[in-house]
Amino acid sequence: MSRAPRIGPYICGIDAALDVVSGKWKGLILWELDAHGVRRFAQLRRGLPGVSEKMLTQHLREMEEDGLVHREVYAEVPPRVEYSLTQHGRTLNQALGPLGAWGAERIRREHSATVELAGAALTERLGPQPSAGAAPLRAVDR
Repeated sequence: MSRAPRIGPYICGIDAALDVVSGKWKGLILWELDAHGVRRFAQLRRGLPGVSEKMLTQHLREMEEDGLVHREVYAEVPPRVEYSLTQHGRTLNQALGPLGAWGAERIRREHSATVELAGAALTERLGPQPSAGAAPLRAVDR
């Protein structure tokens, strides 16, 4: 099922940018790939609590079509597939940095709930666990 390429007409640059990052998981996929460089599908799925296999597959395909993600298939049995950001994807991720900072400030200001990453996922993403008595690290603190 191929969809028509997104080529506008756009009202402004923000409209064009949001067209590419629309969807709940795309920004998080960009963040995960930026943080780890190369990820296999199962690693991405574990790193994004709550994403369904169907939605992750759909978003990765769209991001590949948009030139944000590179999909490398290795001729092995079983086949190994790895995802990484393209240069275009890295520049988009950099552009989203100020938006992420704005969102983190909003979370602090509004005292919004955040997803706690447990165990290995937390250590893998953010480094060692804090010492006893310290506030727990959250994905938003990154």
